[in-house]
Amino acid sequence: MKPTTNTGDSILGTWIKACSKDKLGNNEMFSFDHDTKHLLISNLNGMIYATDRICTHAEADLSTGFLSDEGVRCPLHLSVFNLENGKPQNLPAEEPLKTYNVKIDQNEIYVEV
Repeated sequence: MKPTTNTGDSILGTWIKACSKDKLGNNEMFSFDHDTKHLLISNLNGMIYATDRICTHAEADLSTGFLSDEGVRCPLHLSVFNLENGKPQNLPAEEPLKTYNVKIDQNEIYVEV
């Protein structure tokens, strides 16, 4: 299983370094800010995902939530967001999270913003 969601280069986006892969254990999350974006890197069962970090329902910080096989669970109202496509899996959240392409190069995780 490859630990990336996209390894291609993009003409439109800019790749930024998020963190070292060693810093992100299996089923762990890492949060960081880039310019005005609040981003969340998640390692779910060996797959690396990047999404917005703020819940679309009540602006809670998802990095303080929980990872499960369904995705990331908001700590405030318990909505779960699919990490691959950002879609909420249950109410009260209705709007999806923005998702970002990810690549790993020499043990570093990069996100396309």
